[in-house]
Amino acid sequence: MPKTCFILNPIAGPSRRLDMPALIARHFGAVEPDYVIRLTERAGHAVELARAAAEEGFRVVVAIGGDGTVNEVGRGLLGTATAMGILPQGSGNGLARHLKVPLALPAALRRLTAPEFSHMDVGTMNGHPFFCTAGLGFDAHVSQHFAQAGKRGLSTYLSVTLREYRRYQPVPVQVYLNGEQRQTNCYVLAFANASQYGNNAYIAPLADLRDGLLDVCLIDSLPVGRALRVSLGMALGNLPQSKAAEYFRITAGRVEAQSPLGFHVDGDYIGHATTFDVGLLPLALEVAV
Repeated sequence: MPKTCFILNPIAGPSRRLDMPALIARHFGAVEPDYVIRLTERAGHAVELARAAAEEGFRVVVAIGGDGTVNEVGRGLLGTATAMGILPQGSGNGLARHLKVPLALPAALRRLTAPEFSHMDVGTMNGHPFFCTAGLGFDAHVSQHFAQAGKRGLSTYLSVTLREYRRYQPVPVQVYLNGEQRQTNCYVLAFANASQYGNNAYIAPLADLRDGLLDVCLIDSLPVGRALRVSLGMALGNLPQSKAAEYFRITAGRVEAQSPLGFHVDGDYIGHATTFDVGLLPLALEVAV
């Protein structure tokens, strides 16, 4: 069993209601008690804890939480020889689902006692690494208001989405992809390293974590009829076939907006900008799954 550091976000998803140390001890303590558990105390703390664990020689650092915690742990491990594991405890668990990590904690823990190692690509937007998705437009707008809602969970996310759908106004942008330039309204412009946002909502079902490419999904407008097709396509995993969105594959891209536009990485709202540079770090992160 690899020497393992667990980084626990104690307020993520069901974590607050579970005795996580006892659950880990039940699976890891019986094999070899060569692990530690460290708790995050604030936003960004998991980055520091993960980097410190790598410097201490841990072979695996496990993110216990949602995609925000996974993003922080992954950022802390970039450029190190330490692999990231995941115990999914968020509301979406996009990267865990893509990697086929069991959502049931006992099964996920059993896998981590003898994991398989591989490497995955990492995307960047304006210098912010992302492992699952990043985007501009409506999804970033929803992420901003979801963060302000004061309550997590799928039901809150859906209610925020429906409320803001009636309010959101797209922003005209210039998009530079694969040497071509086009002007479009940016209702949704998603850059996908993995296939889904989370909760099996497939924004880019053909995305591959190891192909050296980002899948780009562009939706220039979202009237009610198209919104229904997009929702159904994401749920069924056939959005490209629905013709409700355009798709591209890139290694790098640039977006210039006429006015400040919100953006997110891995579902966390970052802020507003008018210029966005998107890139890819091929096979930059080792994962233990």
